[in-house]
Amino acid sequence: MSPGALFLIIGLLLVARVVIGVRPVTVPDEKQRMVVREYLDAFIVAGVVALVLMQFVVRTFWIPSGSMEPTLDINDVLLANELQYRFSNPKDGQIAVFAPPPQLGTTDFIKRVMAVPGDTFRVKDGDVYRNGVKLDEPYVAKAARPSYDLEIKDYDIYVDGMPLNPERSQMPPKSAWQAPDRVPNGYYLMLGDNRNDSNDSHLWGFLRRDQFVGHAFFVFWPPKHAGTLK
Repeated sequence: MSPGALFLIIGLLLVARVVIGVRPVTVPDEKQRMVVREYLDAFIVAGVVALVLMQFVVRTFWIPSGSMEPTLDINDVLLANELQYRFSNPKDGQIAVFAPPPQLGTTDFIKRVMAVPGDTFRVKDGDVYRNGVKLDEPYVAKAARPSYDLEIKDYDIYVDGMPLNPERSQMPPKSAWQAPDRVPNGYYLMLGDNRNDSNDSHLWGFLRRDQFVGHAFFVFWPPKHAGTLK
């Protein structure tokens, strides 16, 4: 449910509450009026709390593609903590919701944080290395291991030996780089778990810190997929 729809429902409940208070004849029996008022008050308070949570703390996010399979399936619905990244920076391995680079539209993306500022990172022969250490990635299916090589070097991201197209990628100026082979300050590298079918950093470059929306932490729909995200 969108915040707008919830706001409308709260408004209708408030109208009903006012009508019962101003025109008791709408519910003639006093005991019934008390019961109706109590229920309306409870629903209004719950609605306001939910609206505040949706606006400032937790957001629901629907999965439209298979880019995060098998961790997230198409049509899964999850919760993202919008407050967390206001007080702490994203960490390696977290699943995050974010606003994509401008050339990719306005619909939020969801990917895994693979490298943070100061990290070295490369993909070689289907294996992923961060700061020189090969990562154990149980969330990546064997068939989904990357078929491309990737390396951060010479102030750029190289995929299969070629730098990303500067007109189609988000690449920070050299002044933001603390070293030519490390993730620049204020930027992150994001990949989908379904590595070969994901519109992510191996195509469009780094993600700016201010583009993060929230930390995805729990799938609540469908029930058979419900659980904490890792």
